[in-house]
Amino acid sequence: MNSVTYFALAAAVGLILVLTIMLLKNKQILSSLKTADQTAQKIIGDSKREAETIKREAHLEAKDRSLNLRAEVEKQTKDRKLELHSLEKRLGQREELLEKKEQALILKERELGQKEKRFAEKEYALALDEKRVKELVHEQKRQLEVVSGMTAEEAKRQFLKQVETDARRDAVAITRRIEEEARQTGQEQAKEIITMCIQRCAGEHVVESAVSVVDLPGDEMKGRIIGREGRNIRALEVATGCDLIIDDTPEAIIVSGFDPMRREIAKMSIEKLISDGRIHPARIEEVVEKVKKELDEKVAKEGEAAALEVGVHDLHPEMIRLLGRLRYRTSYGQNVLNHSKEVAFLAGMMAAEVRADVAVAKRAGLLHDVGKAIDREVEGTHIQLGVQVARKCGEPEAVIHAMEAHHFDVEFRTLEAQLVQAADALSAARPGARREILETYVKRLEKLENLADSFEGVSKCYALQAGRELRIMVESDKVSDEQAFCLTRNIARKIENELQYPGQIKVTVIREMRVVDYAR
Repeated sequence: MNSVTYFALAAAVGLILVLTIMLLKNKQILSSLKTADQTAQKIIGDSKREAETIKREAHLEAKDRSLNLRAEVEKQTKDRKLELHSLEKRLGQREELLEKKEQALILKERELGQKEKRFAEKEYALALDEKRVKELVHEQKRQLEVVSGMTAEEAKRQFLKQVETDARRDAVAITRRIEEEARQTGQEQAKEIITMCIQRCAGEHVVESAVSVVDLPGDEMKGRIIGREGRNIRALEVATGCDLIIDDTPEAIIVSGFDPMRREIAKMSIEKLISDGRIHPARIEEVVEKVKKELDEKVAKEGEAAALEVGVHDLHPEMIRLLGRLRYRTSYGQNVLNHSKEVAFLAGMMAAEVRADVAVAKRAGLLHDVGKAIDREVEGTHIQLGVQVARKCGEPEAVIHAMEAHHFDVEFRTLEAQLVQAADALSAARPGARREILETYVKRLEKLENLADSFEGVSKCYALQAGRELRIMVESDKVSDEQAFCLTRNIARKIENELQYPGQIKVTVIREMRVVDYAR
């Protein structure tokens, strides 16, 4: 009974406590709700006041912007009005100007109409006058024909014929007088110029031959040069391309060869071998190669010295080298480099006297025979080879033409070319300048002519230009045009096979038909 009571009391106390706690919680919740409601009311009031403030500010800002826009629009409108006013003013001025121009054009049109009318009247009057003049001229011609007994065309032809005859007679007389005066004065001036130039350029000439002599310190050196079983001399001949003649001539060896460059190489090589003392095939080849290099340098120096002496500058290195090679080239015994320098001096002096281009004349005179430096190695005449080298080296066309024309291979187009040809002839024709055994020269030309005479149909043949050209006349009834081509080729081939000659020979076959009749 007691435990139940206690339990019931505990339950009642617990219930009372629970109810008390719940009441307290409800009061606290009600108080929080009231506070939250007050806070919400306050926030809402603040938001309304802030919204009103923002609304008022936005309204003011919009009002200011509207005022600014209105002011700006008014300003633009004012500026546009001013611009339109200015345009209207200019348009008005332009309209006034156009009206004035239109009035002026109307006045001019009226004046032109009046002038045109006056011109038409004058043209009509001129046409009437021209008609009357033609009638008068026709009437005068008719009266003249009646009086003279000739028509107008016949009288015109007779008059023109008489005028032409008189003019021809006067022209012939004037031409003869001018030609005679020019011939007299030209010959005198030419003689004076040539004499003066020759007097100012009197060079010495040294005749060279096809052999060179090497002096020996003693006859015992001959045996050393020959070597065991002739091996040294054979090595020298193979390396230099020259023949060595060791005869009974005391203390001397003769180097024989038609190429002066090879002879010089052989001579210098032998002299170096003698001074060195070591003579055997290996040493010979070494010395010959060294001498060739030294000679190339010497050739370049010779070419530079020649160009400097003559006063010709800006030459291509290849042209300078070929000029130096001319120092070891002879033509009929005359040294070609000395001959070229002499031609340059003569051509330059004559060009100065006749007021031609001195620089072109000197340059062409110095280079005119440069092809002879390579004509022994390459097929072609020295003129053709020289022109090819000059074009390759960029020489002026005036210089090339003078080089090409100095043997009359082409027609002269410039005065400088004629002066170079004259200077070349003067230098070669001077007594003592060139030497050739007359008997050998005559025999060579005779062989050339006899060879051409041996062909059937040949009537006459002539060896020209010291044997450089063979001109053949054939009988037209025995040799046709086609056969003439074959004959030219056959003669050229026979010359190549049977004769020895430097350079090349030009073979020309001439076939012509001559018809002769006599008036009795």
